[in-house]
Amino acid sequence: MWFRNLHLYRLHDVPDADAVVLEFFLSHQAYRPLGGSEARRLGWTAPAGRASTLLCHELQGHRLITAQRQERILPTSVVREEVDERVEAIETAEGRKLRRQEKLTLKEQVYEELLPRAFVRSQRIDLWWDTQRQLIAINTSSRKRAEEVLDLLRETLGSLKVTPLASQTLPMRAMTTWASDPASRPADLAMGDQVELKAKGDDGVIRARQVDIDSSDMHEHLVCGRQASKLALGIEGRLSFVLHDDLALKSIRFDDALVDEASQTDDGDDAVVRLETDFLLMAQALAESIERILDWLGGEAQAGGAVPKP
Repeated sequence: MWFRNLHLYRLHDVPDADAVVLEFFLSHQAYRPLGGSEARRLGWTAPAGRASTLLCHELQGHRLITAQRQERILPTSVVREEVDERVEAIETAEGRKLRRQEKLTLKEQVYEELLPRAFVRSQRIDLWWDTQRQLIAINTSSRKRAEEVLDLLRETLGSLKVTPLASQTLPMRAMTTWASDPASRPADLAMGDQVELKAKGDDGVIRARQVDIDSSDMHEHLVCGRQASKLALGIEGRLSFVLHDDLALKSIRFDDALVDEASQTDDGDDAVVRLETDFLLMAQALAESIERILDWLGGEAQAGGAVPKP
């Protein structure tokens, strides 16, 4: 249940849908298995898996919904090899070279024939909706996958206006300052041991793990003009994470005390109670942490307002 990666979004023009109404809407876009000729499919599934058919769990204003994504994996190399064999066979039999359009048509035929036999890859993507703060966060490392889930939610509700969460100070600017100047770091900010430094020119990217950010080597890179595009940070008693320059949080690890608190809660061996207990503790910790991160970055940038500080 504990999220590992988050893409964050601000919700505008909040849909008028309580948990009961939302459950009804979600059921109309519930996941169903891929058909034989379908390349991919996305729909809503029960967050608790087989333990419950409920599509939306809401606790103290925090909603948990889950998308199920399936796609058929058909490597282009497999299609190309089959097409080449068929092209060669036809050209040999007919004694002529196939035109480009004929090859494209043959490629489409091969793709349609091979697709039903392709391997299927499944992925569950959790979405957390904080109805009090009007914040949506999606547990995936891919921005593209997050946008797909948002598109599904938009289709489910009829409309959904969201924008990526943005801060007054650009994360890259703030991370570079924190990495180069210890005195600039907020009191409750804990520095981690991972960083990615980008140069303004074509000098490539430096990625370092298990490194002392305050070492002379790191300082030299920063003095030379490199900027921190990723930086491992932490909030004591809550979590650690890698902050990215688009305000995504990745490689999230929750504090042991928080995880222990969840594990010590008596769930009566009920999988749904366990899910909801973990989710609520996690959501509360994430909500507080996101507020702290925005404070570090000078607050949230308002839609249509001033451009974030470079």
